[in-house]
Parts: sequence; C-alpha cells; structure tokens
Amino acid sequence: MFGRLGAPEILLILVVVVLLFGAKKLPDMARSLGKSARILKSEAKAMKEDGNSSSQTAPTGEQSSAQRTIQASPGDVTSSRPVNEPTDTTKR
Repeated sequence: MFGRLGAPEILLILVVVVLLFGAKKLPDMARSLGKSARILKSEAKAMKEDGNSSSQTAPTGEQSSAQRTIQASPGDVTSSRPVNEPTDTTKR
C-alpha cells in the first residue's frame, strides 16, 4: 500500500507543502537547511581532526589554549569569530 509513490502522490505532497509554508518561504527554508548542513559537516570535520591531533600528542603534557576561528559556512568571513578552546581540567 505504501510501497510505491507515483507521480500523482508526489505532486499532491508538493502542493500540500507549498500550501502549508507558502511559495515565498520555501527558498529561504532550503537555504537555511543547506547552511545548517554545511555547518554540521565542517564542525564534524573539525572534531575529527581535533581527535586525531590530540591522540598524537602526549597526554601528560599541558595543552595550550590556542584560538581557532569558527565560520558559519566555508568561505563566509562575515560571520566568523575567534573562539577560545576550553582547557581540560580533569585529572587522569
């Protein structure tokens, strides 16, 4: 029953979406969704790189609190801001 979506069903879904959100809001919603996906991807990549670099350093040494810049999307310099990395205060 729900296994196959044909052209009439997809068209009906699109009409309902346009009626609910309006034609003016859809491009803005798609743009913000794309920006959010880029932010998530860049932060995941940064976390993966931080994990790789921290596993290569000695765990007994004190890590410096270096600043790095977080950008809203790659290439977007208007919304970038420097951020102080939190220091690990737990003792092992």
